Amino acid sequence: MARRHSRVRRSRAEWAGLGALSVVAAFIGFQSVAFTAAQVTAKADPATAHRLAPANAYASAALAASLSGADASPADRRRADELAWSALRHDPTVATAASALGLNAQVRGDTAAAKRLFDYVETLSRRDLQTQLWAIEYAVSRGDVPGALRHYDIALRTSPESAQTLFPVLVSASADPDIRAALTRTLAGGSPWSEGFVNFAASSGADPKAITQLFVALHRAGVAVSDNARASLVSKLISAGALEDAWAYYAESHRGADRRQSRDPRFRNMDTPSLLDWVPISDGGVSASIQRDGDAGVLEFSAPSSAGGPVVEQLQLLPPGSYRIQGHSDGIDQAVEARPYWILQCREGRELGRVVLPNSAAARGEFDGRFTVPQGCPVQMLALVLRPSEAVSGVSGRIDRVQLTPIR
Repeated sequence: MARRHSRVRRSRAEWAGLGALSVVAAFIGFQSVAFTAAQVTAKADPATAHRLAPANAYASAALAASLSGADASPADRRRADELAWSALRHDPTVATAASALGLNAQVRGDTAAAKRLFDYVETLSRRDLQTQLWAIEYAVSRGDVPGALRHYDIALRTSPESAQTLFPVLVSASADPDIRAALTRTLAGGSPWSEGFVNFAASSGADPKAITQLFVALHRAGVAVSDNARASLVSKLISAGALEDAWAYYAESHRGADRRQSRDPRFRNMDTPSLLDWVPISDGGVSASIQRDGDAGVLEFSAPSSAGGPVVEQLQLLPPGSYRIQGHSDGIDQAVEARPYWILQCREGRELGRVVLPNSAAARGEFDGRFTVPQGCPVQMLALVLRPSEAVSGVSGRIDRVQLTPIR
């Protein structure tokens, strides 16, 4: 709402001659200071602001609003109405005053009066949050989904701080197909709060299956869903045991993804991995990270002597069958018993095999091995494990390419 400052107007009749000029000047000076102080104080301390300048419409409106809260007594609301009407008589454009009147009318059960007052507020400004919240509730009570979302959009555009209140409601409501469709259309229109809402939805405690349906709809409508939000949702689905849903959503946003093989052989997804991507591990003394290397990435790992453990892993959904792992390493130079190895395990821990890496100087760093996935093992984990070394420098190396593929 554009701020407008009421001006204290005084006729010449108020001046009682030239001899009273100094008194009048002092009085006008006090009124000016009081007016300015009231404007500054109105939001922080409306009662003080009103005492400083009882004729100030903004101060009266602010005090009326403070007396119209959820815990207001009937006497508070009557006083609020008096102050609000006084404010509007001084300045009909003070939206806060009309909003307080509308809220009190609604509390008394007079919805028709509340609607007239809130409609009036909206003709003055769309920035009054109370008006938008009332309009949302009114539209919902009438089953007007597009209307409710229009006011959600206005509220979130004009009062970004309202996201803390409105986002959880929207996330929960999006489980309804009609609301989800309308919400998708709203976000596809370029709402500035879209990114914040998507990230909130991904990290919320809402049903991940419902969020998946929303994200799929958003993706198909051209609404951006961040890599971080997608990865968070995939991991939540997996943690909830919804593996098929996790894979379906992952494949929706990763063209060419094939559950019969590992993904991202060149470590390109290094910033926001889900459990279906390569996840580096730094724990128990081992250290690992995926670093950018040209247009791809490289896994770098190290561990001090006598330390070991997994340094990277990726969840697999391989069907039963025989598989081949191939890749390329650099910098590995260890005794046979201390060389790193790839391990494939069923999710419950049953080991399906190991492929020990040769030293990188051998075969120009290339490695090759086999795994067999039996029936009754629908989910597997592929990991690279470092073994403790007696070398003073410990273990270190790089993997710049690895892929597990079916043997046809």
